[in-house]
Amino acid sequence: MRKISSFFLVICLMLIATACAQNANAPSKKAGSNTSSSNTAKNKLTVAIPADVGTIDPAVTMDNSSWKIIYPTYERLVDYDGATTNIKPGLAKKWTVSKDGKTWTFTLEKGHKFADGTAVDAQAVKASFERTLKIKNGPAGIFSMVSNITAKNPTTVTFTLSENFPPFLSTLATNYGNIVSPKVMEYEKNGDLGQNYLANHTMGSGPYQLESWKKGDSIKLGLNPNSKVKPAFKTVVFKIVGDSSVQRLKLEKGEIDIAEGIPVDQIKDVKSFSNVQLIQKPSLMTDYVYINTSKSNPVLQNKKVRQALNEGIDYDALIDAVQLGYATKTHGPVPEGVWGHDNSVKQYKHNIKEAKAMLKEAGVKNLSLDLLYSDNKTWWKTEALTIQSNLADIGVKVKLKSVAYATSRDMIDKGDFDLALGVWSPDFGDPYGIMNYWYDSKNFGLAGNRAFYKNSKVDQLLQEAATNNNKKKRTALYKQIQDIVMDDAPYILLYQKNYILPINKSVKGFVYNPMLDGIYNLAEMSK
Repeated sequence: MRKISSFFLVICLMLIATACAQNANAPSKKAGSNTSSSNTAKNKLTVAIPADVGTIDPAVTMDNSSWKIIYPTYERLVDYDGATTNIKPGLAKKWTVSKDGKTWTFTLEKGHKFADGTAVDAQAVKASFERTLKIKNGPAGIFSMVSNITAKNPTTVTFTLSENFPPFLSTLATNYGNIVSPKVMEYEKNGDLGQNYLANHTMGSGPYQLESWKKGDSIKLGLNPNSKVKPAFKTVVFKIVGDSSVQRLKLEKGEIDIAEGIPVDQIKDVKSFSNVQLIQKPSLMTDYVYINTSKSNPVLQNKKVRQALNEGIDYDALIDAVQLGYATKTHGPVPEGVWGHDNSVKQYKHNIKEAKAMLKEAGVKNLSLDLLYSDNKTWWKTEALTIQSNLADIGVKVKLKSVAYATSRDMIDKGDFDLALGVWSPDFGDPYGIMNYWYDSKNFGLAGNRAFYKNSKVDQLLQEAATNNNKKKRTALYKQIQDIVMDDAPYILLYQKNYILPINKSVKGFVYNPMLDGIYNLAEMSK
């Protein structure tokens, strides 16, 4: 009996030991799972955006919202250097320019490939720019001075300009300078040069490529396997979260890494989150109102009426109400931070008495106007209501018209509005990037002149400023233009918005460049 008992005792001890060994192994499996989950989290960046984007064809879109998707999926001949407006090599490792400023020759770095495997050579660069020029949409306007492009050999591409264009090198670092694979022509339908396909796909050589796009839900970027750059983030998801409160909650829980749609009235709450840092930088983004000077209510063709609308805005109160002080009143069309900015140009101040007198002088009574805005900016509803209240004080009835973002862009391009809210951020550090878009009559609609404003003298001066290499003379020309357009008042210039970005503290390496507002340097970022 003792032997039997001893035998059973040995068996029991063995079973217990086996069970203990299994339990000891269990945490190891769980730890392995957590490690995998942790690695996935480190490899992925999630950005919440307030609304879906439009077309992502670099040759078509003029929209900052789309550029955040486009920019990291393509490469350019040159790029902006970090947070500055200085230019550094991109696809081109070096370049030269002729004395007359009309001939630019770029030498390409070897080894770059598009996501489809095609080599990025001089012929591909030539084809990409020629496609943009043939499409003749907004981006083509920036390269309208390009008269010829030649590919001497696989690594040498030369641009010949019809006239000297001082900002040319800077324009190549913008979204318009993205190089599209020549294979885009395989998707051409009815002579559209592949526009329909590229509206929803990417064909670049950047570190990322579009992996999926669930309309109204999310946009997912994955790695370009042929890229010379190897980013830390293998996946980047732009999650469409229209409700700012939901964005804030997701940010606090760590479900998203960056929140783009949190209005300033909720920033105070975000500051208290232990896992979130708040990035604040001076922005070149101007918030303004387009006054349709030629395609809508005929009364808006009267300069006195437009001046009255400008005088009717309580700018300081609007900045406090809409941006809680996180903005600066705009002083002239060239924003502070870009050379050519001039505080001495005519300024409009809140003057109800003067505004009413101007309307009376114009013979206008019981004026009623529509104000168009969309869901693209979280603060626009508050801004629209504030403007409505301000203009009511001078006897102008404003009817608010809120539509979907895509609809608003179509209406603005056609001139189907009286007043409309808008934002603009220059693409390069030159007054041309504001003045020649906003005021040149060649750029009606989404191309930039969204007030449909025409002044022959302004057109002439803009052309002179765009083709003069002497910075001092250009500064004087832009000063003269600003004096004229501020008096003509085709826009109501509201404020320069501060750049504020709530971002998870685990995210490292983000660099804000005011020339690339809303665009992330994804390839240099990590956790």
